[in-house]
Amino acid sequence: MMEAVLQMVGAVLTVASLVFMGFGVVGMFRFRDFYSRILITSKVETVGFLTLMFGVMAHGGISAFTLKVVLIGLMGIITNPLSTHAIARSAYHSGYRIEREDRADG
Repeated sequence: MMEAVLQMVGAVLTVASLVFMGFGVVGMFRFRDFYSRILITSKVETVGFLTLMFGVMAHGGISAFTLKVVLIGLMGIITNPLSTHAIARSAYHSGYRIEREDRADG
């Protein structure tokens, strides 16, 4: 009984992560400048990845496998923001700036 519940929770979390990542891809194309796109990409990747890892942990049950997935998730939590920061910082120091669009309101 409990195994069936864990399988169901794992499937729901996996589908939720894929849906979240899909919406993130669509949202990424809505933004126009580099810095907004890298921000949304980082958020979608981190949250989608963690939700997927929780789904895999629920699907796999409590075992040594779950500990390995937790360690992989921790590495993702640490490395994803650092790599995104490094990319954005190098773009900024390379001179990449956001061009302002003058819009007439009204």
